[in-house]
Amino acid sequence: MAGEIVVAINNPDDIVNARKAGHELALGLGFSLTDVTMIATAISEVARNITSYAGHGAVRVEVADREGRRALIIRAEDEGPGIADIERAMEDGYSTGRGLGLGLPGSRRLMDRMIVESELGRGTVIEMWKWVPARA
Repeated sequence: MAGEIVVAINNPDDIVNARKAGHELALGLGFSLTDVTMIATAISEVARNITSYAGHGAVRVEVADREGRRALIIRAEDEGPGIADIERAMEDGYSTGRGLGLGLPGSRRLMDRMIVESELGRGTVIEMWKWVPARA
């Protein structure tokens, strides 16, 4: 399996590139079309947050071991303003911008795990995992 794929997120068009990278890797790993769509949607949401709140950052896509299992890892990173209240940001309907407040909580539901780390004035890292399906 190829190494990490890094997609720079500098404008809304880059969201499509990040989504495509995750989509292609997930297909190659044998995820169902439903799971591939969920992964691509979760990538879109976190990449959109980068353009909306931080201006620029990166989305990294790779396969790695987590908790003793192979997982597709999506890591969104930025050096933006950070998230003041992560717990609140994970609530449906909460938004500090003009969005519907569904991005982070929606992404969490689409993936198997989500870790959010953020520091005010220093940025945010969101890591999401989807377990790689066992081959028949």
